Amino acid sequence: MDKKKCDICQKMFSESELISGHGIDHGIEKIIQKDFPEWDDYKQICKNDFHIYQAKYISSIIDEETGRVKELNDAVLHSITDNETIAENVNQSIKEKMKMGDAISDKVASFGGSWKFIIFFFVVLFSWIIINSIVLLQKPFDPYPFILMNLILSCIAAIQAPIIMMSQNRQEKKDRLRSENDYKVNLKSEIEIRTLHEKVDHLLLDQWSRMMKIQEMQIEMLEEIKEKIR
Repeated sequence: MDKKKCDICQKMFSESELISGHGIDHGIEKIIQKDFPEWDDYKQICKNDFHIYQAKYISSIIDEETGRVKELNDAVLHSITDNETIAENVNQSIKEKMKMGDAISDKVASFGGSWKFIIFFFVVLFSWIIINSIVLLQKPFDPYPFILMNLILSCIAAIQAPIIMMSQNRQEKKDRLRSENDYKVNLKSEIEIRTLHEKVDHLLLDQWSRMMKIQEMQIEMLEEIKEKIR
């Protein structure tokens, strides 16, 4: 039987013990070319040397996969630690920009919409009526029908209305800023979740393809072992 030389170990083998470069995986060929730059598809390699380079290729895949997982974990941690937080305290930021008039209007609106104001209002109102009807019966400063009291009440209502509107406008602005802040936080969360999903899907697909390559090589090695046993 004619024997041919292995282009790796330079030993003589039968044709059945040699593998042509055409039937070798490109990943294994790249590893062979690192040691033998002149390697091409027309060269031949014995099965023993092929198994050595096949094992190196599998080891390189595993090492690369381990490194990719580590890089992915580092990238996720880096993006989480370096990104600035979007959430902010809207109440605090508006409070820092408030002027004295804005603070006064808020306090007036808060007091005007409370039970304290209602109780205080009725106490003053009844006191006014009692003083002008009973205590100062001879010379009341505001006799019935209490025109001065009606004038004061009208002035209070005229002043209180725009003050409350000012406070409501500022509250509307605060609600708008809070809604914008919530939108930005939700948008960032959605983007980060999508990014993580894409990274996990890419990682799973990549791992699956690499595992399939390893499994194919293991099947080839098992078939060769079976042939040797026979």
